[in-house]
Amino acid sequence: MKFWMAAIAAVMTIAGATNAEAGSYCGAASYAACPQTCCQPTACYTACKVERRTCYRTVYDTVYEPQQYTVNKTVYETSYEDRERTCYRTVYETQQREEQYTVCRKVFETNYREQKYQVKKPVWETSYRDCSYTVRKPVYENCVREVSCTVMRPVTETIQRECRRTVMKRVVETVNRERCYTVMRPVTTCRTVRKDCGHWVTKRSQIPGLPLPALCWQPCAGPRLNFVRTPGIPICRRVWCPNIVETQVPCTTYRPEIVRQQCPVQVCRYVPETIVEMIPVKVCKMVPETVVRKVPYRTCRWVNETVERQVPVRTCRMVCEERVCKIPVRTCRIVQETKTRCVPHCVAKQVAYTVTNRVAHCVPKQVCETRTRYVAKCVPRQVAYEVCRMVPVTVCPQGCNSGCASGNCGVSPSGPTDHESAKPVPDPEAAPKTDPAKPKLDA
Repeated sequence: MKFWMAAIAAVMTIAGATNAEAGSYCGAASYAACPQTCCQPTACYTACKVERRTCYRTVYDTVYEPQQYTVNKTVYETSYEDRERTCYRTVYETQQREEQYTVCRKVFETNYREQKYQVKKPVWETSYRDCSYTVRKPVYENCVREVSCTVMRPVTETIQRECRRTVMKRVVETVNRERCYTVMRPVTTCRTVRKDCGHWVTKRSQIPGLPLPALCWQPCAGPRLNFVRTPGIPICRRVWCPNIVETQVPCTTYRPEIVRQQCPVQVCRYVPETIVEMIPVKVCKMVPETVVRKVPYRTCRWVNETVERQVPVRTCRMVCEERVCKIPVRTCRIVQETKTRCVPHCVAKQVAYTVTNRVAHCVPKQVCETRTRYVAKCVPRQVAYEVCRMVPVTVCPQGCNSGCASGNCGVSPSGPTDHESAKPVPDPEAAPKTDPAKPKLDA
């Protein structure tokens, strides 16, 4: 709002100054003192008029038209067929029947008898057994086969293109700057370290034996089973005897110390600079080429190989040893009794039933499939463009006495002059072609 008010005030000031100057010269310096009839033309004059004409030229466009074609395609369908078959299953039924059976009741009597028995003592022997086995080992062979294929080989052409770019040029200046850094100074001190200088001592101990059952004879009670402890097993174990010794060990530590130093430092700044370069531009087009290449492949075959192996086998041989012991013998006498009971038993019978199975079949079928492809076609069309030219026109003001009203001006009021008619007419076919997608510019 303030801007517009300032602009209006400036215009009013200029207008007031102009009127003041005109008044100071009594109107002699202003065009307002000139009458209107003095500024009008008094004779006929020739003016130029722009004449536009529409021309046409032929432009060819590439149009892709869809074209449909039919292809036979094999489609596999799965059909199912129901098949019935008769199966039999076994059905069990439980029935009861009475059965008489004899029961033997036991009557026990205890006696003692002397029995000699043999104890077998194991003796271990080690022998070796041949366990050779056959291993199938793969043997690989490398072969090469030729494969021909068509590849698109790029053909590159290089053209030059001017490129302007602005780069920042580096300007380096050296200045002195104070730098502070920390230095670690070594300081050596002593500290006390305790070290164990002990030794190992061997101590002997006894592991008590396990109690084992043994048969003993007592005069009053006869044979009796008691537990007798076996002799113990002596073992040796090592025990560490500590001996603590204190020693002085030197220890070095590092303490920080600040050092100041004047160092030259390079300061870098960048100045913009325009560089014009001719850049080669590569234009690539693809050319089909048949290439035969060798493809390596690897084959494998199996070779049998025998591996020998000796397996150690540890066998145990039992040595017989005879001993004598008194064994209590319990004599059993059987007394028979007859009893009756109901015994369930199963009766099996075959029952027929029908099972339906679905069997799948793969049936091929030919189906016509319609596909669409696009075919290129050139279509001509007429494109309109305008041709502009300047045509002279005679203009006669009111009150002209030069005879132009009677047609004696020497210039046709509606047509061009002789030298204008001699100009060649532009050929619409030779007119420059323009892209229909770009907008037209008036002359």
